[in-house]
Amino acid sequence: MGALVTLDLPSDSPLSELPWIITFGPLGDDEWEPVVCGPYERPHALALAEALVADDELMAVVEPLIPAVSVDQIRGEIAAAQLAAADETVQVERADLYGDYEDTIDEEELAAEDDHLTGPLPVPDVTELRAGFARIAARLTGG
Repeated sequence: MGALVTLDLPSDSPLSELPWIITFGPLGDDEWEPVVCGPYERPHALALAEALVADDELMAVVEPLIPAVSVDQIRGEIAAAQLAAADETVQVERADLYGDYEDTIDEEELAAEDDHLTGPLPVPDVTELRAGFARIAARLTGG
């Protein structure tokens, strides 16, 4: 079994409407170039990633694809990512010897949240994926 990493979004997050990509990479000692797939709608990306990590020792990162339309917008995204990384570094450095547990996930709480899940998402078929591609293209082109 592999690992799936994605953002934990509220149900009304505008990021959910963006196109999503999946980056598959090695989980263990294997070394190979990551494989990037997409864009997909978020539920499709999650279902595909879940199906693959359930059977193989690999990591899947499911993340939104930000359709930047200018150099300044890309610079802004890079600056935001750098700021977030710097903030996380400061938090780690400020943690005491035994750790700063404010930002950790309570495993019991996480297990309780997972209880409502009915299992893995169904893997979309080719027709569903193509319909998703068309919806993504329409959103990106304003059509």
